[in-house]
Amino acid sequence: MNSVPFAPTRWTLVAQAQGQDPAAVAALSELCAAYYAPVVAFLRARRGDEDSARELAHEFFARVLAGGALNGANRARGRFRSYLLGAVKHFLADTHDRTVAEKRGSGVEHTSLDEAAHPPVEDERVFDRQWALTVIARALETTEAELRDAGKAVQFTVLKPWIVGGADLPPQAASAIQLGLSEGAVKVAIHRLRQRFREAIKTEIAQTVPESTDIDDELRHLLAVLLNCPR
Repeated sequence: MNSVPFAPTRWTLVAQAQGQDPAAVAALSELCAAYYAPVVAFLRARRGDEDSARELAHEFFARVLAGGALNGANRARGRFRSYLLGAVKHFLADTHDRTVAEKRGSGVEHTSLDEAAHPPVEDERVFDRQWALTVIARALETTEAELRDAGKAVQFTVLKPWIVGGADLPPQAASAIQLGLSEGAVKVAIHRLRQRFREAIKTEIAQTVPESTDIDDELRHLLAVLLNCPR
């Protein structure tokens, strides 16, 4: 029996397209908008300034969408997470080189990027952690929207703590009273909500990897980042 082919998602669409294909450009634009926060976090870690980080991020994404910041990378082989981090590093190095050249031309001394930056590995961890948090946030929004559309907005609000976790979860009996359900029904609802949330995370990850076989590996990386464990 033949397996079901991996349906093109945003990143696979970008990877498969050539030139300025409108659908691929739109898909790339959506990915850039969704994953703006990790780039800002990385630039903030490098530069130590929120305003400078956001200004650089806007310039970076403008270049990406104009087709001038991702040249030379093999999109078909990479995940969007790795691809984006590599691209922003290249952009930052290019920006630094231009600044150095301008200062040399004017006779002004410059400080090297390495001297001013935090340790590169730590900066990458900052990027990955914000990436993971962004995936979780987007999956949570998707899950909330689905329950709201199904007329279960109140149920999502009451049971959300069992998705996001925490040390002070309310008693399930209290939640059952709020929702007018039995405790058994609440347990089932929590199980289904967690299940749907996991699927939403996988669906979100699928938008950023080239093959369906990469989803589980990317999920493991995401969990390792959130747990602050080595991969």
